[in-house]
Amino acid sequence: MIEGKNFIEIAKEYYSFLTTEFNLVIVNEKIRGNYFYDLQYGDSEEVVSINYENIEDYFQVIIFKLQNGQMPDYDDKTKTLHLNKLSHVLFSKVTKNKIKLNNEFFNKIQAKGEIQRKLLKAAKELRLYLFTRYS
Repeated sequence: MIEGKNFIEIAKEYYSFLTTEFNLVIVNEKIRGNYFYDLQYGDSEEVVSINYENIEDYFQVIIFKLQNGQMPDYDDKTKTLHLNKLSHVLFSKVTKNKIKLNNEFFNKIQAKGEIQRKLLKAAKELRLYLFTRYS
């Protein structure tokens, strides 16, 4: 288990590229007791949600395509993109060179423990996805 404040701090470190490279800003931070944590980055078109359900040990990264500035329904598969589903498509499109450069970018981060490894793995996948999408 991880405390909410620690989860948010680590997520901010691992996902800082969303701000520095993709101009997204932190739009929301939620800590609900010791059971649910959510950090959201966004702009006028989308929100990236990095969340963890502590009790269930369930981690996910979701990209919400905003509709008139509003979050879509979680079940709308056309506007709610789950990173774990995108990763399968991503790796068929990304070059080995982009993977190498992405790995070099994250080499400075040493994940400690299972939750940090999950955060780091998803950060790597998200950055690759966004580079592929915007290039």
